[in-house]
Amino acid sequence: MKKTLENRLAYLYSGELFSIIIFVPTSYLINYALPNLQLYSLYSFWVSFILLEFLLLQGTIYWYIKLKRLRNENNPITPIKVVRRLHSLKTVNMIVIVITIIVFAFDFIKWYPSLPLGGLIITLFIYIFAILEFINYFYIQLSYNISGIKDLLRNRKLKTSCSMNKDFKRIKKLEL
Repeated sequence: MKKTLENRLAYLYSGELFSIIIFVPTSYLINYALPNLQLYSLYSFWVSFILLEFLLLQGTIYWYIKLKRLRNENNPITPIKVVRRLHSLKTVNMIVIVITIIVFAFDFIKWYPSLPLGGLIITLFIYIFAILEFINYFYIQLSYNISGIKDLLRNRKLKTSCSMNKDFKRIKKLEL
């Protein structure tokens, strides 16, 4: 059981970390190979991209701490101070999500009538992906494997998000 959990946490941690690292050169290559997209000229791209990277960093740190604790202390429970910090970052994330909408509006005004539609579409996908990551981390689990999909179909109910949301509830109970 411990080894299975350890493998799962290592998979989640390394996957998030890999995404953070690979997205930077990927964005550079897209911007370089397709300059007509004008990605790096769009403020909405930068805010959306930084939001996504910031969320992935939070996930990376969260899974790493759980993994490290499991390996060192044989206990995967997230420390209270980490949960509190993540809970405060949840608010920061929501603020950046709202600000990004304003930045999209700014880009539309700035670039109208010669909007770089391709760049804006890619930026919108990045923004939507960031929102989905936020929901997946803090509210409802959105990623499922085969057994998870079977369970979802059987119960017709989405699971609460990863351990993060459960940790928030645990802390809330402790504070009462």
